[in-house]
Order: sequence, then structure tokens, then C-alpha cells
Amino acid sequence: MAASTSSAKRGIDLLHDPQLNKSTAFTETERDALGLTGLLPSAVDTEETQVRRALQQLGQKPTDLERYIYLIQLLDSDETLFYKVMMSDPARFLPIVYDPTVGEACQKFGHIFRRPRGLYVSLNHKGRVKEVLRNWPVNDVRVICATSGERILGLGDLGANGMGIPIGKLQLYTACAAVPPRYLLPVHIDFGTNNRELLDDPLYLGLRQPRVSTDERDEFVEEFVRAIQEVFPGCCLHFEDWAGVDALRLLARYRDRLCCYNDDIQGTAGVALAGILSALRVTGGKLRDQRVLFLGAGSAGIGIADLLASAMTLEGLSEREARARISLFDVHGLLEPSRTDLYDFQKPYAHPHEPSNDFVAIIESLKPTAIIGVSTQGKAFTQAVVEAMARINPRPIIFALSNPTDHAECTAEEAYRWSEGRAMYAAGVPFPPVRYGTKTLVPGQGNNLYVFPAVGLAIVATQSRRVTDEMFVVAARAVADQVTQAELDSGLLYPPQSHILETEVAVAVKVAETIFARSLAGVETPRDVRSFVEGQLYKPEYASLWS
Repeated sequence: MAASTSSAKRGIDLLHDPQLNKSTAFTETERDALGLTGLLPSAVDTEETQVRRALQQLGQKPTDLERYIYLIQLLDSDETLFYKVMMSDPARFLPIVYDPTVGEACQKFGHIFRRPRGLYVSLNHKGRVKEVLRNWPVNDVRVICATSGERILGLGDLGANGMGIPIGKLQLYTACAAVPPRYLLPVHIDFGTNNRELLDDPLYLGLRQPRVSTDERDEFVEEFVRAIQEVFPGCCLHFEDWAGVDALRLLARYRDRLCCYNDDIQGTAGVALAGILSALRVTGGKLRDQRVLFLGAGSAGIGIADLLASAMTLEGLSEREARARISLFDVHGLLEPSRTDLYDFQKPYAHPHEPSNDFVAIIESLKPTAIIGVSTQGKAFTQAVVEAMARINPRPIIFALSNPTDHAECTAEEAYRWSEGRAMYAAGVPFPPVRYGTKTLVPGQGNNLYVFPAVGLAIVATQSRRVTDEMFVVAARAVADQVTQAELDSGLLYPPQSHILETEVAVAVKVAETIFARSLAGVETPRDVRSFVEGQLYKPEYASLWS
């Protein structure tokens, strides 16, 4: 008799390993052979019984935060069961392990902390980041999701509390797109925090100092990137929730040096583009003919604008013509040439126009077919804003993408009521169906989870050397193509999350085909790309540890 795993762990050490632990599902043979007899109750459970028990316990928790804590503890003790529960009902559990509940979890991270997960790389490790990375027990890391914690959702600077975001993002890689979790590494890069409340909190887990200068941050990121390339060659670096200016600068600096992308820029752009493409299946227009106005001109707004412009050029417009159809409005008003406070990345969208800080007046002047909120300003899409869009457009496209929930520019109910049920609406957070007249309208959630896990799966499967904007345009079109006519008729602009794995795999196949077509893959082109991708999917099933 021989163990069918390479692990030499036995007894209590085996039960404490979340990758190998099967808890009450260990067979009698395994219990006898691996020193587990007496360490477990007598019953031998099936995986289905374990899932049923977990669901019952979850149902007894009073809040989503308590359910989040339970699920993280389950992940820490039995990784397979965690993913089996998650993938059994993704529409139920994704809002718990990620947005919107993860925002509250990050705010309270030091207070609900149970067990460390991932790597914490701080300024104290300057000069020895490679040594820190080598402490990770897995050599074959394919994706690192790294945050500086400075711009967590719409909550601002949460410092080390922001570690909940890369942990959650990588859980979605697996739960949504079946990327094997062994390839994934969450990282927090600790530059300090300017959040005085956290610095004064005795339970705060990060460096107790203000954030260092931009030059110091950039120098440390350079060491981090070089260390990744040496310790985990071929790994993709997923930037997550960096401050807007840092996010755009670092993406521009590294996108041609290594496989990397920024989900807040490119992932958000991809899911917004997917929603617009779905809406155009109802309105009948072409993307190249749309006029889009943003509320918010930070990294998310610019990222969406850039991807929209790229997609419009694929429909025949020049880059200048495409950008001319896109305008942005921020806290200081419309972006236009007379403003002296614009960053270089904003200037391509500063089109000639009279200065204005009246958003409704700008709608009436520019007559956009779509408005996209990435402002983090709750209720910024007022009744006057929605009614102005409804006067101009038979089916106005209104996306309130800021999160968490209280930062959404308007609710689904408000968008439908103020537009007389005509709005094509999506939000960055889930809203319940809305009854308007004789119809029940189902708002879509323009969540990045439709895009970045699929792109991640394609990158992992193909071992892509770079990530391009084209991959996100392809992903957006693939998402939109999967929305059925019945779903569009109900108001949905995205496929239901209950079918998220099928959606992600279909999107990943299209992205992988693009990677192979552009000669970016680190592996040979397979005869059948779909079979190739599907052959690498993670399945939450226990391995036999003794045969």
C-alpha cells in the first residue's frame, strides 16, 4: 500500500493542512494508514454531507460579515470544501466573499483576523524582497495579485487592511473560472498608511507610519518586480486597488516588461464595455456611434475610456475620432482645455467646450447615449440627471459602477423610476429586481468578476508573456455574446452569476485564442483550444491519499 500524494504528512499535521485535509471525509483505510484514527468522529461523510453541514451553519449566521468570517475559516482548514461550497451556488456566495461584504471585512481586517494568508512585503524588507518571496512554499506561482491598500474599493486608504482584496480576488479566479488555487499568491505591499484612524488602532496589522514618497514607492516596486521575475519567472502580476495616479503610472511602466495588468483599469473597462455591447443589442446602435460621458476621471474612468476608444478603432474610427466621442467630468467639472489641473493621461479627453461644473447641463449639451459613474460619490446620478438622459435617449444607458453599495451613483429602482422604465442599467454592486408597471426589471451587476478571472485563466493556461488591451476587448465581446435575448428583455446586461463558470470558460477560450494568434503564449498552440483550456480547470474534489 502506498500513499498517492507526495505529502509525507500524517495525523494531526495532515488535518492542519488545508490543501490536504478532508476532515470527516477521510475513509477508514486512510484513517488507519495515515494516523488519523481517533482524531476524527466515527462517521465517514460524503462530500455532499459536508457541503450540507456547511450550508446549514452558514444559514445560522446573522450577517454577511459573519458568513464571510466562517467561509475564510473554512478555507483555512479545508480548501477543497471551501471551493466546493462556493462553486455550488456562486450567485449566493460571491457577494459574501467579495463585493460588497469584502469592503466591510477590509475595514475590520485587524479585528476579525484569524490566520495569515498570502505574503506581506513591507518597506522593512527593502533589499531582500527576493528572500521574502522565497519563503512562499510554492515554486510554480502563475499569478500574483498585489495591492498597496491605498484605494480599496471606494473606501480609500486602508493600508494593510487592504489585504482582504487580493485574497478575495484570487478566490474569484478559482470560484468563477476554476483556476487552480495552487498557482495563486495574494500580496500586500506595505508603504505605510495615511489613515490616522488605523494608525491609532491598537489592533492595526500594518506599518505604523505615513506612506512614503512616490519615488520611494516606485523604487520598492521596481525591486519587487525584479524579484518576481527571478523567483517566479513567467508569473503574471495583477495590480489591484492602487491609488489612481500610481495605478496608471505603474501599468504604463511595466506592461511591456512583464506579464501584468491592472484590474481596476483594464478589468473595469472590460466589464463596462461588455455592458455597453449588450445594451447595443437592444438599442440597435454601433459602438462607434455612441457618445459616452463619465462621472469620474480617475484610473477607472480613464481605463474604461481608453478601452472604449480602442474598441471603437476596431470599428473603423481613428484614435482621435474615437476619443472625441468620449468626455469626462470630475469633481472640478468637465475636462476641457482651459483647465490647468489635468494629468497627462486625462488631456486626450479634454475636448473644446465652455467650462462647466453642471453635470446636467453637460448632458444636455453633449447629448451622450451613455453615462458611466466611477466617481465613488453616492447618489450623484440625481433625478435631474436620469431624467435628462431619458429626454435625450429612448433607451438611456446608465451605469452606476462605484462600490460599495452606498457609493453607487444611483440605485436600480431610481434609474428605472426616473426614466419611466426605459433605462439600460447596470451597477457595480448587486441590486434586487424592480417592479415597474407590469414588468419586473432585473438590473445587471457590472462586476469585474465577469472578466478578470477569465483573463487570468487564459493567462495561466497559455503562460502568456504579456497582457494586451485587445484581450480585454475580446473578453468584453465574449461576455456580451452570452447574454440571451430573454435576459436582455428582462433588463439584464450580463449573464447570470449562477452560470459564472460556463461564462468564464467561454470567455477564457476566446482570450486564449487571441493569445495564441498574437504569438504571446509560452506553450505550443493546441489543436483544440477549448479542450486545452478545459483540461486545466480545477475541480473541488478530494484526492485519494492512500491506495
